[in-house]
Amino acid sequence: SGWKDYQRTGKVCGHPLPAGLRQCQELKEPLFTPATKVTVGHDMNIDFDQMVKLVGKKTADDARRLTLTLYKRGVMFAKARGILIADTKFEFGMHKGKLMLIDEVLTPDSSRFWPKETYKVGQDQPSLYKQILRNWLSQSGGDQTPPGPTLPPDIIAKTSKAYKDVFKQLTGRALKK
Repeated sequence: SGWKDYQRTGKVCGHPLPAGLRQCQELKEPLFTPATKVTVGHDMNIDFDQMVKLVGKKTADDARRLTLTLYKRGVMFAKARGILIADTKFEFGMHKGKLMLIDEVLTPDSSRFWPKETYKVGQDQPSLYKQILRNWLSQSGGDQTPPGPTLPPDIIAKTSKAYKDVFKQLTGRALKK
């Protein structure tokens, strides 16, 4: 969605970006691009000012700081192991007045992982994350309403293999079944 937003407006979640960026081109600095949950459909991208209105300045600042810190550390860790993290999602919530990281962190379900060795600016990258499944769903004509379609065994196997390969590449260990 960020690439489409940039093509349309020159911005991503309210962040103006330089003209002439190419598909999958790395930015000089990571962006904090908040989103909020909606009752139906996908998360809705918002800008930082909208986030401040929803959660307050301190919470918004804390979430931004934590997000960028976690992302930068994850990028360095993964890059040293041959994986590029193009983007990721961190989910936060409040518990007893404290900001809490509440969901998966830097996984193939929450991030776009690309193989470093084949990375090329200006084109789609091979998927090491759930994009394998998304591509199949898009090509199968699914309309994203329940119940979902039955997945073919080869798509299940390809997605599972990508997740296991990423795990092994990042940790040096194979997953047991």
